Amino acid sequence: MATALKAEYGFDTEDLKASAKIVKFVIPKKHQEQDAAQEHELASFEETMLPHMDAAHNLARWLLHNEQDAQDVVQEAYLRAFKSFGGFHGSNGRAWLLTIVRNTSYTLLKRNRAVDLTTPFDEEIHASGHESVSPATILEQSEDAELVREAMDELPVEFREILTLRHLEGLSYKEIADIAQLAPGTVMSRLARARARLKQGLAARINREK
Repeated sequence: MATALKAEYGFDTEDLKASAKIVKFVIPKKHQEQDAAQEHELASFEETMLPHMDAAHNLARWLLHNEQDAQDVVQEAYLRAFKSFGGFHGSNGRAWLLTIVRNTSYTLLKRNRAVDLTTPFDEEIHASGHESVSPATILEQSEDAELVREAMDELPVEFREILTLRHLEGLSYKEIADIAQLAPGTVMSRLARARARLKQGLAARINREK
């Protein structure tokens, strides 16, 4: 991937696995001399987007269930972000980047296998009132955090997505609505259902361990 990128865009990338999930973009010296504007854009991009690398990888990993796929998606998302950076005029670089990561992840899921991205509405779960349950808190308090991770892994992709964005990345309802292209009310109801499903899955796993 790095060779093709260097040829097309004039920058190179380091392997994510070898560099602890860090992407570096390097403009060859001849390009630096010819195009100071490109160098400035690159510096601005790195300053704005690289701090969100861990969040990007975290979201991709929870959506895809595969470390290598997550690394590939983050690479692709950063390339897309760099190509579109000239049109970015907002103040929330993290939400903008995570939107690209999300869309790239779903594209890969749809291409690799048939994915049902809808979950039937469960009135009992929806009305169960577990809004205060936080997966992050459960992870901290659980004697076996691996059980929680396994329970999250078994959730439908849209539940893993919303739990990751809200509780692991700390995004607001508005930010999640923008990223997932949902109405704020849908974000809140889906989050309540995801929390309830996670709690049910965790309880079932704990009972099996007894």
